[in-house]
Amino acid sequence: MKAIVVARCALLAPFVEVLNDVGAPAERMLSRFGLPAHPEQKPNDYFPLIPALQFATIAQSSQGITDLGFRAVQRMHFGHMSDQLQAAVRHAPTLFSVLEQWCQLIQIEDNFVRYWLERHDDLLRVCNSISGTAGTLHLEHTQWLQNVMMVYAIRQFAGPNWAPATIAFEARYTPGPETQSRWPHTRFLSGQKVSWIDVPISMLSLPNPVKPAASGPTEREFQRIGTDAITSLKMMLPSYLDKGPPGIAEVAEIAGTSVRSLQRGLASAGLTYSRLLDQVRFEKGADLLRKTDARIIDVAFATGYTDPAHFARAFRRMAGITPREFRENSPRA
Repeated sequence: MKAIVVARCALLAPFVEVLNDVGAPAERMLSRFGLPAHPEQKPNDYFPLIPALQFATIAQSSQGITDLGFRAVQRMHFGHMSDQLQAAVRHAPTLFSVLEQWCQLIQIEDNFVRYWLERHDDLLRVCNSISGTAGTLHLEHTQWLQNVMMVYAIRQFAGPNWAPATIAFEARYTPGPETQSRWPHTRFLSGQKVSWIDVPISMLSLPNPVKPAASGPTEREFQRIGTDAITSLKMMLPSYLDKGPPGIAEVAEIAGTSVRSLQRGLASAGLTYSRLLDQVRFEKGADLLRKTDARIIDVAFATGYTDPAHFARAFRRMAGITPREFRENSPRA
């Protein structure tokens, strides 16, 4: 079973927001491409990236929207990043330390994205690429996010109006005139080996405008996403539960594989799809019980149960105690 590229739903939500603003049937289109409904309501859940690129491409052409990736990234801000990545930026003493930490910790956002730094004369090139997407068309939608997320992090040090002199796309893509007019001092390059932005070496010593705490988060506290197929499935499935647990055929289609290949992959890990789904539903329910004040009936619905009694029985089978007892005995996160 091949690996699945996933990313946080916070990165999909701005695309849906743009479509909603122009009156497009965004929810129906999400469903058509096997993507989770209402990604804005579950920013820390995950979605499969390849179907999302297809969704963005068809949405752009069918709705007559130019540069959908850019329009989506305009709706984003520093707060769209995961809490962990925001903490890394806020606790870094200098801009250079931010760039170094970003390269180490970015897989919180996307399990196959990679960032690295290259020195080019008086510039530091911040490069990025996503493995597993070779030959995929219209990567510019995600490359806008990859490049501009880094811009937003740099602006925490360089000020809200900073823009790179160059933004390069791995995709064969050139922004339209209206988009380029929003970045009047930036040069755009198309068809590069990887995507990148450049940062002047002279900026790397910029101090953090917010005094870092004496003891910030350590790398051990950050949870990267696994890249094996089973882990990717476990990360992706929670975002679909609120509409009822998806069947194995639906999940195989979303993952871009066959039911038989999916079953073989699960069997090699000592799992069945039913058992995997039970684990995912239990873990999401336990997380909601620990971290939120949501009513148990709402936790049941969020984990794909239409009857709270069924949720309680399933939870007790996994945990040995009821959801209420679990909440009472769990320290609040």
